Amino acid sequence: MSAAGESGSREGDRDGGLPRPRARTAHGVVEGRTGAHGTAVFRGIPYAAPPVGALRFAAPAPPAAWDGVRDAGAYGPTAPKVPYPDPFATLLPDPQIPGDDCLNVNVWTPDATPGAGLPVMVWIHGGALTRGSSAVPVYDGSAFARDGVVLVSFNYRLGVLGYGLFPDAPANRGLLDQIAALEWVRDNIEAFGGDPARVTVFGESAGAISIGALLAAPKAAGLFARAVLQSGAPEVLPRDRVRTMVRRMASLLKVPATAGAFAAVSLPDLLAAQAAVLRRSNPLIGGPAFGLVADPATVPADPVEAAADVPLLLGWTTEEYRLWLAPTGGMRLLDRLGPLTVALARFRSGKDPVAVREWRAALPAAGPADLAGQLLTDRLLRDPLRRLAGSGRAEPSFLYEFAWPSGVPGLGACHALELGFVFDTLGVPEASWLAGPDTPQPLADEMHAAWVRFAVTGDPGWAPWNGSGPPKVFGGPEREREAGEVPELTRRVLP
Repeated sequence: MSAAGESGSREGDRDGGLPRPRARTAHGVVEGRTGAHGTAVFRGIPYAAPPVGALRFAAPAPPAAWDGVRDAGAYGPTAPKVPYPDPFATLLPDPQIPGDDCLNVNVWTPDATPGAGLPVMVWIHGGALTRGSSAVPVYDGSAFARDGVVLVSFNYRLGVLGYGLFPDAPANRGLLDQIAALEWVRDNIEAFGGDPARVTVFGESAGAISIGALLAAPKAAGLFARAVLQSGAPEVLPRDRVRTMVRRMASLLKVPATAGAFAAVSLPDLLAAQAAVLRRSNPLIGGPAFGLVADPATVPADPVEAAADVPLLLGWTTEEYRLWLAPTGGMRLLDRLGPLTVALARFRSGKDPVAVREWRAALPAAGPADLAGQLLTDRLLRDPLRRLAGSGRAEPSFLYEFAWPSGVPGLGACHALELGFVFDTLGVPEASWLAGPDTPQPLADEMHAAWVRFAVTGDPGWAPWNGSGPPKVFGGPEREREAGEVPELTRRVLP
């Protein structure tokens, strides 16, 4: 290896006899740690300046350079956010690390030698654009590095700070943060052994929605070569729907609905007002929300129609809706409402009676709540993802469904359940919060390997989608039979 202070150096301090790897970024030298399987791990490296003061509602600015060696042994601060409410706080780990320097990246690499030319995967976390971070233990990148991939994760601004719509601030600031992080990867990943021409972005829920926008964002062109969207579809929200969240916060704070006024509010007061308005937002039934909007500078066109033509891996879980409904008693309530539940879901989803009959035939034992949930999942995820996959693309698209049911009673194959399998982190204690005990490691082996194959070759291991037919199902043949051949519904060709 090279001398201390240069990329690839392992001549820094030692922890328990293990040398500390170093890499030289464009802003200075960082010193990480030797991780599992002999990999090198760097955490908390700034990719943009702290978004405080005049930068709170501005586009991301470059980070300041530093002299000497910067310690990169621990996760950096997480973006300001409000905690998940109960009961979701007991299901979804979401650490909060205080500090202003929240726009930071983490890197796991099997070989920190410049020029190693390894494939790169960049993870964009979910959390409804209001919660989450790269520090969630389930997102540990050790298994990807073990298998020859450089794994990068990062934080971005959330909630009103990242997605509040103001007349005097750039729109979609959280997306601009993500683009800045991808530019950091382009400019620095060679120092960690990665190839900037072999970058795959992957994300779940809000992370996948973000990738849908990145596919259509001119500023993101050329920053990645492949994309994975897990349980999130390209979308932009009506501007007034997002502005309503800002107006409600302004009313609570008794200030004008401008970035200038909000910048003068203390961060605790701002987050308290955000928490109050979030209690009136629901991902299934719509209404005002923080989210991406169409914007000439960032997402100038419909993300489905304007998506870059790169290989895509797209999918969902069989019972996405159960994460939002089961823990709160919503499933029982909707079942009690009976046919009214299905009628309201059909209206909200825009589905015709034929779709209802097909779901009844596919799930003969399902109650109204499950039928409504499947109709809404069609509208929010399956239909737009299939449209994206079949929108006259030259590059292949691969569809999957995750069907293994959680060991937590009532959750089934719910939203976010696949994450511990993709990252091969089922042994992390927090993975059991959502998955329960006795998770099948062979399923994690299969799923994680498919994601690695896609990053390395562009082919996860099954046939590309041709506009009809079922997706690849993860969860085993027993689960496929239990699901009542739900994947067969994808044989319908969408208009």
